[in-house]
Amino acid sequence: MFSQIPFEQKNIKKEDVIKEILRVAIAAEFDAISLYEQLAAVSDREDIKKVFQDVASEEKTHVGEFQTLLLREDKEQITKLEGGKKEVDELLR
Repeated sequence: MFSQIPFEQKNIKKEDVIKEILRVAIAAEFDAISLYEQLAAVSDREDIKKVFQDVASEEKTHVGEFQTLLLREDKEQITKLEGGKKEVDELLR
């Protein structure tokens, strides 16, 4: 779990700081999704389970928001995502 930014800004090129911030935010959201889904899975109370599942779903939206921003900042990321999709499609034909 993240409690502080896991990199030192001085070690990152100025033009890359925003991309790194967005990647950290995405990683934190995935961590939160995993935590909330695990908590929902072990809860024996439906009300608690329902709220954790709802919050996990909201975190998935946050991933989409941060990823949209990242794709605006890092055009190479777009190319790599498309390449990855193509590889999976070819493997699973």
